[in-house]
Amino acid sequence: MTLREKLQSGKFVFTSEIGPPKGIETAHLLETARFVSKRVDAVNVTDLQSSVMRLGSLVVCNLLKQNGIEPVFQITCRDRNRLALQSDLLSAASLGIENVLVLTGDHPSRGDHPQAKPVFDLDSVQLLEAAKKLENGFDMNNNKLDGAAPKFYLGAVVNPGADPLEPQIIKMEKKIEAGAEFFQTQAIFDARVLENFLNKTRHLKTVILGGIVFLKSSGMCRYMNKNVPGMFVPDDLVKEMEQANDRIAVSIEIAARLINQIKPMCQGIHLMPIGQDKLVPRVLDTCGL
Repeated sequence: MTLREKLQSGKFVFTSEIGPPKGIETAHLLETARFVSKRVDAVNVTDLQSSVMRLGSLVVCNLLKQNGIEPVFQITCRDRNRLALQSDLLSAASLGIENVLVLTGDHPSRGDHPQAKPVFDLDSVQLLEAAKKLENGFDMNNNKLDGAAPKFYLGAVVNPGADPLEPQIIKMEKKIEAGAEFFQTQAIFDARVLENFLNKTRHLKTVILGGIVFLKSSGMCRYMNKNVPGMFVPDDLVKEMEQANDRIAVSIEIAARLINQIKPMCQGIHLMPIGQDKLVPRVLDTCGL
């Protein structure tokens, strides 16, 4: 079953994500993806995450597909104009890649090429609209596509911890109207934050995959609290990491605890190991899954 089929059938799913290498050597990446895919339903491939130049998401998605792993193609609006974005969507479809996660993308100033010019020709809502139009056989300028139209399973992101929350909900509504069929959330560190968000979005009939980040240290927690808008690691979790004799064990315990807390609220979990992919099975085992 595909990711779409699993979610539409009501199956609870797990997705994880990997970041392409900064180079062309993919042996380690594929080894990691094969290892993780034994325990998850699909693997997201990030698109120049944090605006760092890397191997392209589309190429890596194709490699995963060739190795029997279901990919989720992340595509951001940061680096490409509408011509290139539509072309990449068609390219994904031609390779049999159906799952597409649409994001705006981090500003280049945050990455390793801060002098790079941002594009942002489209935002995430407009790119979702463009993808749906391609599915109907036309490009953004109403030019008819040749032959069969592509088919996508379109996803988007949402931040339940945004403050204020209302603009986030309004944009979520626009994304659904534009064609988003599932959402992966930003990292959840407090189940009450997700519960509050879901209570305010009950009117939106969509699929939510709660995001779980694997913490590495108390320093990482403080960095996120200071630099990542809408993301807050509670003081008790910071203290747990700070006092940990075994940071990996504590990180696993925290992730497993949060998964069990939010699992009843959503239709799936999106794991963000941030380089700690080998911990995915241990986290799921600790959850009793």
